[in-house]
Amino acid sequence: MAIETQEQNHSITQTVSQRYAKAVINGEQLCCPTGYNHKDLAQFIPEPVLKVSYGCGTPVGLSTVQPGEVVLDIGSGGGIDCFEASRKVGPQGRVIGIDMTDEMLVLARTHAPTVASNLGYPEPNVDFRKGFADAIPVEDGQVDLIVSNCVINLAPDKGKVFQEMFRVLRPGGRFTISDIVADQPIPNYLIYDRAKWGDCLSGALTIKDYWGGLRNAGFKGLHQVNSIPWRVIDGIQFLSVTLAGYKLAVTSTHPSSAFATLTGPFSQVIDELGTKFTRGNPQQIDERTAALLALPPYQDRFIIVERPVTLSVQDSRILVVYPEEAPCVWEGQFAVLTGPFLAVCDDDHHTYQCGEPVEICSKTYKVLQTTSYQPYFATINRSRGGVESDPVICEPSTGCC
Repeated sequence: MAIETQEQNHSITQTVSQRYAKAVINGEQLCCPTGYNHKDLAQFIPEPVLKVSYGCGTPVGLSTVQPGEVVLDIGSGGGIDCFEASRKVGPQGRVIGIDMTDEMLVLARTHAPTVASNLGYPEPNVDFRKGFADAIPVEDGQVDLIVSNCVINLAPDKGKVFQEMFRVLRPGGRFTISDIVADQPIPNYLIYDRAKWGDCLSGALTIKDYWGGLRNAGFKGLHQVNSIPWRVIDGIQFLSVTLAGYKLAVTSTHPSSAFATLTGPFSQVIDELGTKFTRGNPQQIDERTAALLALPPYQDRFIIVERPVTLSVQDSRILVVYPEEAPCVWEGQFAVLTGPFLAVCDDDHHTYQCGEPVEICSKTYKVLQTTSYQPYFATINRSRGGVESDPVICEPSTGCC
């Protein structure tokens, strides 16, 4: 069985590589449209590179790049994201692009000197290497930021990819990647359809499995940056998501002098280390939890101080969003918690587990679209052809509360 799996993975990889190699020549559009600002990029990136820019992000994660950092692009293709990273890290920074397709590597390497000259650099600061996402040709702990644009779903063994990402990142490093995920497991007839792999379909994981794989590799602070519906195939919802995460620099579980108080909007949460917090109630945290809650996706939801702070419902720092007092309608909407918490509860008795779709009524949908809740959820509509549902009064018997 192991041999069969290995041979199957190799066959899939070869099929995908061959298709992308042909795209260099015939200009085929692969995966989903990206929306790059070609006018801006054309100021320093040659046209042949811009013509083969594929992915589902624009370019992902590069808004956080600091001068002098080391950036790794998994699946660098013709080099568009690497060249944009090159501009942002400056001549003192470094960019590494890895790709498995020789034709893409030739294209990227050919134009690297031109890009460096256009940026005014004395020499290129981009190194294009042949390699695979599940065996990244980079030494341990060398990278500040990993980016990847609709590539990881093409890898048969994503668990290895996530482990490799964790290995090459330095402690305190981060990733921002765009990819295609699904709202339910992909059936075998799609998994074994090799043509669909190049379409970013057959290799898509569910949100639960994608986020779970990253957490199993050691990442924390996993959160959605953006999420948009992409395609519906045989009732399977495919979404284009951009997500980010971190490799914690602090691993100590020694008690700290800090106390954390959840401010909302959730009434209760469980963080990625398994700690449960109830809104308004302070509790002492250890050093690792303090480092976790200091990450961007957590820090605005907690008050962290050296003395415990209890918040009453009337406190202005407490955040509560109640649904409107009116009947609701079932419209086919489902909500998926996309982190960073493992589980959360709202103020209308709903419990959400990360990555698991939960059917929601029209009132709950409106709550989740508020600025307080929206960053934590992806929403999908599974209805086909619309819904003509009678209004119902929210109560446990209707499944709404």
